[in-house]
Amino acid sequence: MYDREVLVTAARKAGDHKPSDTARRLRVARNTAWRLWHGRTAPSAAVAAAVEEHYGVSAGQLVKRAAA
Repeated sequence: MYDREVLVTAARKAGDHKPSDTARRLRVARNTAWRLWHGRTAPSAAVAAAVEEHYGVSAGQLVKRAAA
């Protein structure tokens, strides 16, 4: 399960305060950044790699295993 709060917290610490800031930093479409920011979609492998590179948050921190 994708934890959007991890992304938003890391983005804010890096100075990104809105989805468009995140879109610019991660080089993704603004609508993709908006969906990530608001928890409407989980990051792809490429986006998770960009998050790790720019925000220092690993894919394992972004996506937690759902409870059985």
